Order: sequence, then structure tokens, then C-alpha cells
Amino acid sequence: MVGAALAQLLARADFSVALLERAGLVRELPRSVHHARVSAINLGSERILTAAGAWRTIETHGVAPYIRMFVWDANSNGRIEFDSAELGVAHLGTIVENGLVVFALHKELLAAGVQVLENSEPAGVEADRDRVTLTLNSGESVQAKVLVGADGSGSWVRRELGIVCESRGIDQLALSARVGTELDHRQTAWQKFLATGPLAFLPLSNGECSIVWSCERELANDLMAMDDAEFSKELAHAFSYRLGEITSVGPRQAYALAPSLAHTYIGNRAVLVGDSAHVVHPLAGQGVNLGFADAAALVQVLVDARAGKRNFGGKPTLRRYERWRKGDNMVMYHAFNGIEKLFHTERESVCRIRGLGLALTDRIGPLKSAFATKAMGLSGEFPRIMSGRAD
Repeated sequence: MVGAALAQLLARADFSVALLERAGLVRELPRSVHHARVSAINLGSERILTAAGAWRTIETHGVAPYIRMFVWDANSNGRIEFDSAELGVAHLGTIVENGLVVFALHKELLAAGVQVLENSEPAGVEADRDRVTLTLNSGESVQAKVLVGADGSGSWVRRELGIVCESRGIDQLALSARVGTELDHRQTAWQKFLATGPLAFLPLSNGECSIVWSCERELANDLMAMDDAEFSKELAHAFSYRLGEITSVGPRQAYALAPSLAHTYIGNRAVLVGDSAHVVHPLAGQGVNLGFADAAALVQVLVDARAGKRNFGGKPTLRRYERWRKGDNMVMYHAFNGIEKLFHTERESVCRIRGLGLALTDRIGPLKSAFATKAMGLSGEFPRIMSGRAD
């Protein structure tokens, strides 16, 4: 998603772009786009996807804006609630299937005539003072001023550049599925902190919810092995029947959680964005939003360098991008790791402290508003695109 968005934003800024897409472009939306994997797109990312031309297609196929967020702790009285009306916005964010985001972006890439190297694998990379050359497994090569690694947590580009990546190994899996619930989700994103990890119910446009249940590998494997009826009972109980009984369960998926942080985002005429540079715990649903912000920031840096007739592929330019994004991403990485550790215990003293913290944050208006604005992607030094301005 992040790489496709970046390619489209660069093309719209009149850069010549080549996109290496291992799996090929998605030219037709599958008859059913209702997959388990979804993203909580914040307002900043919505503006980025609008600038890329993809949001109109996404909206056409159905999205689920959420107007409230309710978070509570299973082992204390702590809770916090965010309401879009109190914050003066139409909604806090939107739940969208990942496959739909990719389809919408690929549709725009095709319309823009971006050069796409489909079903290709990178084989080697070399850089000199003026250009970078990427060799493909077919023997062909592509030359450019800048190579961008937007190739995920196992980034080939990052490895080829020799960039060290700090990884926090946690023996957890995130289990996702679409479920039906007895009670209406009320356009609310729900999250309960269990001692085994956070459990989220995210509202979908058809009335169902997409769940993300992060837990120890052993428990996740047990949950995956259950039949639908047994899993439904376990899920409703774990969620304290907040939305009543679970009435239906779609296919379940499980994926490993491995938060990571690259020590640097840049190399010689090369730069990292999205999960290739940082992976955060999914407890706050911010991973892809950080990646989209990376893409918007990199486009702005390159556009400004070109306008100033500076070498937009040189290290001084790319370092500006790194300074801009690395600090914010690092704060998020450590903050989410800290929150996950704080809630991953049933010690009575810790439970009391975190419960008090949630309750106080819920009562202190300015602090609560600051948290919400950050989650919506509208605080700090954000790119011009995220302000709704294209200049």
C-alpha cells in the first residue's frame, strides 16, 4: 500500500517513476473484497490517498468511518473514550480492507501510465555519484536517481544496503477475522486490553466487525485450531460480551508480531519508507498510517529539492527526510512497545497505576485531545498533503 501510494504521488508530482511489483498489479477487484486484513486509515492518510486519486474508488466500494473509540482495561477500572463530535471532526478514521486500498492505488497507477515492472524480483543494486542501478532476476536493469525500498518488514533493499535493523522479538501472533455480532457496533472502534494482549473490534460497513487479537503464540495456535462455534464462544467471553454473542465467523488468519526499527533510513541514493524502515505493534492501528506519512514526507522533500535545483537524490536531501520522519517513528515504536509491556501483566500494583492513567487521561480534556489529534495524523510537523493543501 505504501509503495503504491508513493509511486502515484511521485507521478502526480511529475517525477518519472518505475515500480517493481513482485506480485503484479491488481487490475480487477475480486468479487468479494471482504478479507480479514483491514487497516484503520486516519484522517491524515485519508488526505494522502485523496491526493493520490485513490480515495474516490475506495469510497465507491464501501468504507466504514468510525466516530467513536472506546478502550478499556480488563484488570482495572481504567477506560477512555474518544468522540468525533467532541473533537470537531466528522469521524476519527475509516476501516478499509487492505485489498481495496491496493486495488484503488493500482487503478490510479495504470491510469497515470506509471512504468510497472510486474512479476519481477530484484537481484542486485549498485550506486555511484549520479545514479543507482537495480538489476532484476530477468537480467534487465533499471537506472534512477533514487531507489526507494517500500518492500516490507523483510526488506530486500534494506539488506542490500547493509542497514542494521533493531527487532524486538515477542512471541506473539495477531489473529484476524471478520465476525458478526449480536449487537450493533455503533460506528465505534473497540479495544480491550487483556493480560495476554489487546483485542480490537473494528466496525465494517456491512455491520460486521474485523477483529485483531494479539496474544501469545500458544494461545493463538489454540484459537486457530478451534471450530467456529468454539472460537465464537471464546471470543465473546474474552470481549466481555460488549457486543453480545458472536453470530458468525469468517476465515481466520494469524501473523507474527515483530516490531522493528532500522538504524538509518538512507543509503547511497537509496531510502526506506513504511515497514522496511519501521514496524510497530498493531495495538493502536498506526502502522500503515506511519508509512503513508513517510511517503508524503519523502515526496515533499524531493519536490522541494527539485524546485530549489538541488540534487534530489543526494544524501543531504534524503537526510532531510530521515530527520523529519525517524524521530516521530522512533517515538511511536518505543511508545507502543512500552504500552504493550505495561498492559501485559496482571500485577495488582501495575493494574492500579495504568487504570488511574487511563481514567485521568479521559478526564483531562487537553491531554485527551492531544492523544486524539496525534492518532488522527494531524499533529506535529506533517506534510503539506496531510493538511489538505497540494502546494
